[in-house]
Amino acid sequence: MKLAVAALCATSAAAFAPSQVPAARSTELKMSLKEDLGKAAVAAAFGLAVAAGPAQAITKSELNQLSYLQVKGTGLANRCPEVVGEDTITPKAGQKLTEMCIEPKAWAVEEEIGKAGKTEKKFVNSKVMTRQTYTLDGIEGPISTDGGKLVFSEKEGIDYAPTTIQLPGGERVPFLFTVKDLVAKGNGPAFKPGFQMGGDFNTPSYRTGLFLDPKGRGGTTGYDMAVALPGLQSGEEGDEELFKENNKTFDVTQGRIEMEVNKVNSEESEIGGVFVATQLGDTDMGSKVPKKILTKGIFYAKVD
Repeated sequence: MKLAVAALCATSAAAFAPSQVPAARSTELKMSLKEDLGKAAVAAAFGLAVAAGPAQAITKSELNQLSYLQVKGTGLANRCPEVVGEDTITPKAGQKLTEMCIEPKAWAVEEEIGKAGKTEKKFVNSKVMTRQTYTLDGIEGPISTDGGKLVFSEKEGIDYAPTTIQLPGGERVPFLFTVKDLVAKGNGPAFKPGFQMGGDFNTPSYRTGLFLDPKGRGGTTGYDMAVALPGLQSGEEGDEELFKENNKTFDVTQGRIEMEVNKVNSEESEIGGVFVATQLGDTDMGSKVPKKILTKGIFYAKVD
């Protein structure tokens, strides 16, 4: 008796990076991030617990021993290595941080919560909807000193990741998780457990100039107005209602990150720790008010 065995496998993967198209029109949105982070630095401030990873902690040396096929489909490529040790590293002149990895573990969105006839702003726990591509990696930059304290300046790497998170009510909030142009000032001359550094960074627009909305309008290409509604966009009174939808802008906002080192391996020149960051979400190219997003997780870097 013969058995016919049929196996059908259909898998596909699509990876793309948003194009970096400079836009002539740009706006600067301001936010009080230092005040927000002052509250968020305390772990209990927003009641977020860093979720346990899908597997046990893995070090950089262990990751380097794995082949592509051993990593593929496991989620390890989205995880930051962890450091073992509590040593001290004092950077020398000309050294830099390399292979920096920043992995978010928890997210929250600032919302207005109504209670007893009053409204107050609170960070609401959210869940990530993006697949495992939201970790920043390969970031590097020089280490300098200012008044005897270390200063890290981010220069290059995979320093942005389009991410979407979802509020408990179902609303989804897209944002560009990034640390572009970060200048992080430390509180001491050496990396050791308890060392802290933090600073501001730029958050580019979630959409680039070539993006077209459902009406075919874009920042550097596409229609100037919705073709189906010419009467409301003739420059008269009705134009004001649709101005923000028609006038696409490349908004560059400012974020802030605070990092604390809790593990140092001097033999491997590695540091690791935790971070808390806050930034603005997507503005839909200037047509809506962005939400404040709080991100919490771990980081890894190598002193080279």
